[in-house]
Amino acid sequence: MRPSRRLPDEMRAVSFERGVLRHAEGSCLVKFGETHVLVAATLEERLPPWLKGQGRGWVTAEYGMLPRATHDRTRREASTGKQSGRTQEIQRLIGRSLRAVVDLEKLGERQITVDCDVIQADGGTRTAAVTGAWIALHDCLSWMKSRGMLPAIPLRDHLAAVSCGIVDGEPRLDLDYAEDSDAHTDVNFVMTGAGGFVEIQGTAEKTPFSQAEFDAMLGLARTGVAKLVDLQKLAVA
Repeated sequence: MRPSRRLPDEMRAVSFERGVLRHAEGSCLVKFGETHVLVAATLEERLPPWLKGQGRGWVTAEYGMLPRATHDRTRREASTGKQSGRTQEIQRLIGRSLRAVVDLEKLGERQITVDCDVIQADGGTRTAAVTGAWIALHDCLSWMKSRGMLPAIPLRDHLAAVSCGIVDGEPRLDLDYAEDSDAHTDVNFVMTGAGGFVEIQGTAEKTPFSQAEFDAMLGLARTGVAKLVDLQKLAVA
């Protein structure tokens, strides 16, 4: 039995609350159970210098965790003068994932920065951030379209992410912290609404995993992402 008493293929309760920030062009509070991430998408009429004059835009992301998002207080990374390797890895993942479903040429020479701040963590912060980031980005692009800045929303597809793992010899979907910390295998799947793969991050934490175990986790991930995409569609309808 899972600590949360969920079935192996059962996700935590997922919700999206849009428009939670007054000043952001797009924003979303995403909840995967007790993991809560505040996401804001900001339009900027500028580009990185290396992209100027190429006739296309850019989408990038930043990620951070508030000091009391976890059980014990963690120092703000700003106080140490640098971001951790984990933070850099996650925000690059979010940015890459979003760019995979945006037509950057149709965006024009503009940049959208998506900020993902974890306000409460219970496992799966990066997958919640990716999934909520798509909502905030969608709403930012909708804001631009409503003001005549874009003829249409330049999104190619939905984007969502979910974690899977092998815990006590059993493949499980959407790991919370209790399971993630004890998992023999932990895999994060980032996928499109059409079922395409954007990124797969998998690690054998204790013992190597087999092809059959990977296939089982992949099947769970497809189920989880399909549910998340359905929830996204309801949220932005």
